Amino acid sequence: MLAAKASSMFLRRSASSAAPTASALRNGIANRFMSSADDVATFDLTGSFETHNLETQPNNTIDMSKEELLSHFELMYTMRRMEITCDNEYKARAIRGFCHLYDGQEAVATGVNSAFEPEDSWITSYRCHCTALARGGTVGSILGELFGNVDGQTKGKGGSMHFYNKAHNFFGGQGIVGAQVPVGLGLAFANHYNAAPGQPMNVAIACYGDGAANQGQIWESANMASLWNLPMIFCIENNHYGMGTSMDRHSSHSDYYKMGNHIPGVRIDGMNVLAVKEGMRFVKDYVGGGNGPMYVEMMTYRYHGHSMSDPGTTYRNREEIALTRSTRDPLEFVKRTLIDAGFADAEQIKETEKRIRKDVAAQVKEAKASPKPTIEPHLFEYVYSAGGGKEDNEFPPHIRMPDFVKSKFY
Repeated sequence: MLAAKASSMFLRRSASSAAPTASALRNGIANRFMSSADDVATFDLTGSFETHNLETQPNNTIDMSKEELLSHFELMYTMRRMEITCDNEYKARAIRGFCHLYDGQEAVATGVNSAFEPEDSWITSYRCHCTALARGGTVGSILGELFGNVDGQTKGKGGSMHFYNKAHNFFGGQGIVGAQVPVGLGLAFANHYNAAPGQPMNVAIACYGDGAANQGQIWESANMASLWNLPMIFCIENNHYGMGTSMDRHSSHSDYYKMGNHIPGVRIDGMNVLAVKEGMRFVKDYVGGGNGPMYVEMMTYRYHGHSMSDPGTTYRNREEIALTRSTRDPLEFVKRTLIDAGFADAEQIKETEKRIRKDVAAQVKEAKASPKPTIEPHLFEYVYSAGGGKEDNEFPPHIRMPDFVKSKFY
């Protein structure tokens, strides 16, 4: 019964796009390898996509080189180790406040990033650590930010929910549910406005969860994107439980990729980085080609609760989480794919994991050594300006730091 529930949860597909058969499974992970030549292999993506209001769809195969697949694995494994580290540091009280972890969803950020150009715009929710890493960040800058130190990505001012990297067109996490979508619409408008006539446009993507999908500001943004034919991607990372309520209980319409009504949509297997890359290549080409916006639903899963304050087991059971790890884990899928394609063996993968674990630990240690921000010159830089310029900072004397000595929490 539990296996049937998990299958329907992730796939929800018609009979024509069913899950892989038992013969296509090895250790619970689907075997997608088809053929190889030199250092390039072809992989089967049959059953990874469903479409709405589209005459075409993503390809059912993808070619990928050994170097590319290994780089995807390394990024995904770094994400996983970083988020596990965040869990440990939060429990040790080195990280305070809100903290929303991404482990289980690594294939989404990795696949989207691999399909995008650096000039494409990306904004997401407060579950943003791994997107920040994919979009030009480092483990050290991300953990430094979570520790509240000056070497953090936003100089210790943003914390877990407010990463930002303009140089890499990453416009941050948003602390308010759904608030990133209208901002993403503005990014799409800017890309449309700045596009050279007759040339493909850079796209904008706003990622949000199933719990935000029925917000009014998203409907308003979709209406405007469609009216103005903007290169906007509405990406629902459907991890099925919102903040702690099953999507079948909080949404009367759970086929989120169809929510745009006349706006086209694609549902993608968000646990398969190969499918995410090919699906997002298709979406980017369509949207950037002047065809207007598109809805994308990534079928994924979070292993942790909604945030670190949520154990994640009151609205789902441990057996469901364990089953997902054993049959749908995005990292195990990539490892099996590397081995099946002959790109790496188990020992090589273990050595890569060992190297990444060592590197993450070293960057965390360095991040911890970074100092806390002070009022001058760090904390209120770019908040007040005496003459209107961003370099002409004013430090109001009435603003002070908290007294950490007297605080019972320190």
